[in-house]
Amino acid sequence: MKLSLVVPCYNEVPCVRLFWEAVRGLGLKCELEFVFVDDGSVDETLTVCQELAEKDTAVHYVSFSRNFGKEAALLAGLRKASGDVVVTLDVDLQHPVTLLPEMLTALQSGDFDCVAARRVDRAGEPWLRSLFSKLFYGVMNRLSEVQMLGGETDYRMMTRRVVEAVLSLHEVNRFTKGIYAWVGFRTKWLTFSNVERSAGKTKWSFWGLVRYSIQGLSAFSVAPLHLASVTGVLSCTAALLYLIYVVIKTMIVGEPVVGYPTLTCLILFFGGFQLFCIGILGTYLAKTYIETKQRPVYLVKDEQ
Repeated sequence: MKLSLVVPCYNEVPCVRLFWEAVRGLGLKCELEFVFVDDGSVDETLTVCQELAEKDTAVHYVSFSRNFGKEAALLAGLRKASGDVVVTLDVDLQHPVTLLPEMLTALQSGDFDCVAARRVDRAGEPWLRSLFSKLFYGVMNRLSEVQMLGGETDYRMMTRRVVEAVLSLHEVNRFTKGIYAWVGFRTKWLTFSNVERSAGKTKWSFWGLVRYSIQGLSAFSVAPLHLASVTGVLSCTAALLYLIYVVIKTMIVGEPVVGYPTLTCLILFFGGFQLFCIGILGTYLAKTYIETKQRPVYLVKDEQ
């Protein structure tokens, strides 16, 4: 059996060799294939991958012409991987490679098509990032057609038919966690505690994660569109009731003070709300626009 490891890399010079050594040190009883995907790194990540490829024939790499993002790197790695079993994981060793033997055993039992790992804690992370992560999973599970577990990661081992199912989805705006949930299949979950990076710094900023969350929600849910419609109806109803109130009040007690402040507040409120709803529509329209252009998800500069 051949096990392919798909490993996205972006400016990860200190981690690539450590990762390769850690996996080789496990002594896995199967043929290994390393697929490092250089996501347009501006350091010497590609050079390190090339050196490892010369040293180990099991090492392969794909290098992008620029930074296309982790989702594109995962897609390229899955396309490149040729193993009977494929696992996606981070190069910084925050996804413990010590779980690989257990994942492989579970998959070889035939009871599961996929083995995935999730974090049970976020020790060492900023509290704000942890809070928004929990909030994202709660909102996603309530509003979308797919269900995801809190702490779910991209650390996942799959059979070949699961990989082919994932690759059959050709959308440009990819949210891999949602795709995994959408394709289904029998999945076993393993848990692990949060692990600090082996070296280097995280490439995810807080606002980068926020944009990623919005991308995921809009990719697998139209609930925001329904929400805009419902709240629009409620706002119109509230405005009508307020109009009736003003008319009755004027007929009974008069209107001693001209209601410019009230009028201004209402204009600002409904104007802002309309812009908010237009923004929601714009998000979905933009995704449709990008899909219809049919640009490739990534461009390859070099590979082996």
